Amino acid sequence: MKILLILLFSISLFADIKQNMLSLYQNKKYENVCRIGFDNFKKYKKDEEFVSLYAFACLNSDYIDRLAIPIAMLKFSPEARANSAYFSVILMQKKLLYHALVDNYDLSSLNLPTTDYVLSKVFDFYAKLGVHERMDFYLFEDEKDSKLTYKLYLTKDTKLKKVVIEEFYDTKTLQRHIYW
Repeated sequence: MKILLILLFSISLFADIKQNMLSLYQNKKYENVCRIGFDNFKKYKKDEEFVSLYAFACLNSDYIDRLAIPIAMLKFSPEARANSAYFSVILMQKKLLYHALVDNYDLSSLNLPTTDYVLSKVFDFYAKLGVHERMDFYLFEDEKDSKLTYKLYLTKDTKLKKVVIEEFYDTKTLQRHIYW
């Protein structure tokens, strides 16, 4: 009887964690979902819905490096593999864009898939520049909305350089993304 109660309690606790994460995600509290998912990942790493929810929350809160483990874990269903491929593209683009900006690596010869994620869009814009003289910052106009622009540049803190993408609508700043 004790085992049954413990099992039922564990199942309800898991359902509560997942439901709480889903509710927070729907309310665009992505950082909270990413943190909760990170804190509970070991317990639920075999649940692909949990792992996908965690990964999308981390993506939406710009914790892209946290995608590496979900990429490896999402493999048992077609939807999970599609999510894994999507996260892989974005993680690779982040690493390649950093390499290009910091080390002057030419991206123009690469032909990668793209996504609708802001980093992906900026990666594509930057790759289209080809070999060029390095600039302090780059401005790119969105192809679908001429009022939407992206500013790309590097910044340096005490230890390492970071890639910064700022999104503007007209002259109003929408969002600032920082990647390292």
